[in-house]
Amino acid sequence: MSDAIDQPAGLRLLGPAEVRELAAALDVRPTKQRGQNFVIDANTVRRIVRESGVGPGEAVVEVGPGLGSLTLALLEAGADVTAIEVDPVLAQALPGTIERFAPAAADRLRVVEADALRVTEVPGPSPTALVANLPYNVSVPVLLHLMALLPDLRHGLVMVQSEVADRLAAPPGSKTYGVPSAKAAWFAEVRRAGAIGRNVFWPAPNVDSGLVAWTHRPPPSTAVTRPEVFAVIDAAFAQRRKALRGALRTLAGSSEAAEGALRTADVDPLARGESLGIEEFVAIAEAVAAQRADQSASGGEAG
Repeated sequence: MSDAIDQPAGLRLLGPAEVRELAAALDVRPTKQRGQNFVIDANTVRRIVRESGVGPGEAVVEVGPGLGSLTLALLEAGADVTAIEVDPVLAQALPGTIERFAPAAADRLRVVEADALRVTEVPGPSPTALVANLPYNVSVPVLLHLMALLPDLRHGLVMVQSEVADRLAAPPGSKTYGVPSAKAAWFAEVRRAGAIGRNVFWPAPNVDSGLVAWTHRPPPSTAVTRPEVFAVIDAAFAQRRKALRGALRTLAGSSEAAEGALRTADVDPLARGESLGIEEFVAIAEAVAAQRADQSASGGEAG
């Protein structure tokens, strides 16, 4: 009863019959290449929106709206939605779907036909939330790209493959901690927000799904750049279970230089990347940058 009262007049969410009808009308066949699995359960998209904390009037960016299941739920919550869709057929059909199922909310939707990994701006009001059923094959790169691109993002919730959800939310020292968790920590506090069954999708994927919620936090205070810190993270995990002295050898210039930078950063040279948090990676990047500056200065004086 409450759903009928709360939703805008005339707004309907998509169920299995509507999803299949829309797909048939567009001659859309979900492809593994684009990670397309359409949500066919209204309760699931409502749960995603509820867990995301999105409220009326909030500017939300959605990636991979597909046929519009989650888009309708975001509009139902009163959000203004900018949907980024790489598939031209789906992108061009989405406004008509919203006109049909949520006519009173159609003016709160913008559709950007683009690859979310390559967008350089998002039209309309600057989004403060990111809510998406992310394609599994590009979920982490898309999330990190948009976190970096959109400085006003404050919170969000994404549905990803269950193992990816574990990696994104993993703390230092855990078995699943790695590059995704370390880089995400630059932007936000990240947590696991639940699991999603396979039967809410069409077609049903052969993997489980998980929800990841995140809340923005200011990046670490440092003079080095984010790419410099991320280069340290990439090097630290390039060969898992390798001591940092060896893992950072190429980045620092030699094993000796790597050990010196690690000692400057107050990090054990025999530690492994899996044990470090974002603050330690920042300290290492600062030490490596300082070494390079000293070398440049010495070279200049010698010349």
